Amino acid sequence: MTAGSPFVAAMVQMRTGLLPEPSLEQATALIREAAARGAQYVQTPEVSNMMQLNRRELFKHLADEQDDLSLKAYRALAKELRIHLHIGSLALRATPERAVNRSFLIGPDGEVIASYDKIHMFDIDLGNGESYRESANYQPGETAVVTDLPWGRLGMTICYDVRFPALYRALAESGAVFLAVPSAFTRKTGEAHWHTLLRARAIENGCFVFAAAQAGLHENKRETFGHSLIVDPWGTVLADGSTEVGVVLASVDPAKVESARKSIPSLQHGRRFSVRDTQCSPEHLQLVRGSA
Repeated sequence: MTAGSPFVAAMVQMRTGLLPEPSLEQATALIREAAARGAQYVQTPEVSNMMQLNRRELFKHLADEQDDLSLKAYRALAKELRIHLHIGSLALRATPERAVNRSFLIGPDGEVIASYDKIHMFDIDLGNGESYRESANYQPGETAVVTDLPWGRLGMTICYDVRFPALYRALAESGAVFLAVPSAFTRKTGEAHWHTLLRARAIENGCFVFAAAQAGLHENKRETFGHSLIVDPWGTVLADGSTEVGVVLASVDPAKVESARKSIPSLQHGRRFSVRDTQCSPEHLQLVRGSA
């Protein structure tokens, strides 16, 4: 692996609203701020265009990819600012009955370099009254995506994907040195797992992790954790967005990937294995339980 030159990465931390237009206005201002501060790669969070829990309202405001005004505006903005703009995801219409949660990497020429549909659906009961059924409205993706940045290869994922480490190992084995995890983590799950999961994905794959996040209490009453992160391949947090809307930046040196992987070459040490299930007899289980 030949390391690319250092560059500045920025994570845009948002509080997306119910409608695409004000969310676009919010994101545009923050992206401009990031570029003005020297960012060459800028990432926004999951569902940068709208956060709707009501199915009827969601589908009322959805657009097909080719007609989506937010995507058109972001393409023009990337071209104007001459940056690589990674829109963490947009809610888009896939069919009359299903939406898609789609991430876009846009180049400095305004062209879409790559897109990725979120594979793992967030169907969760948190036990505190919070319940989410992403699969009720969204169709899952079926393809992992690795694409090129000028500084190295990027693996594209979204939010809940972070709990499935096999996806990230596959991306790293396909050449990714950067892993993108734009997210809208709930406050409860974020407090428990956010930093640990992202640092683990960085460490176990020897990759930088870029994770722009949603933050705060949204118009739909959902509360997200924030703490947009940039993590280096050794697991060191280079930038943390805390809990407010804004921009965090860090200088990223791709040479750290090669250094980390030389120190702990676990990507080279993976082995295929089988699983043997040795079941105890009912008599043995009863004996063990009786002596406990």
